[in-house]
Amino acid sequence: MKNNDKIDENAFKPIKENPIKLDFTGCKYLGEIHLILKTKFGLPEYYGENWDALWDCLDGLFFDRGDFEVNIYGFLSLPDDLREYCTTMLEIFDDVHKETPNVVFKLIS
Repeated sequence: MKNNDKIDENAFKPIKENPIKLDFTGCKYLGEIHLILKTKFGLPEYYGENWDALWDCLDGLFFDRGDFEVNIYGFLSLPDDLREYCTTMLEIFDDVHKETPNVVFKLIS
C-alpha cells in the first residue's frame, strides 16, 4: 500500500443498505448496541461509543443524501435496564429526523 493509499480512519464508510436494519435482538451489553450503530451507519473509527458521539456523528449524516429509512428491531426485547438506558438513542433518532426529515426511524416490535 502506498502512502497516499492509506485508509482514512476519520472517514465515514458508505451506508450499504436502505432501509437500514438495526437489529438489537439478543443484545445484552451497551457495547453491542454501539457496534451495531457504528457498523450500520458507517461511523468513523474515532466514534466514541456514547450518546453525545452518536449525535455528533449522525447530525448531518443524512443531509442532502436522499431518503433513508431506519428500521429498529429487538429494542423491546432488550433487558430492562439496557432498554431504559437506550431510550436516549431513540431521542437522538427523533432529533436527527427533525433536523433531516429525509431519514425516518421506525421502531419495529
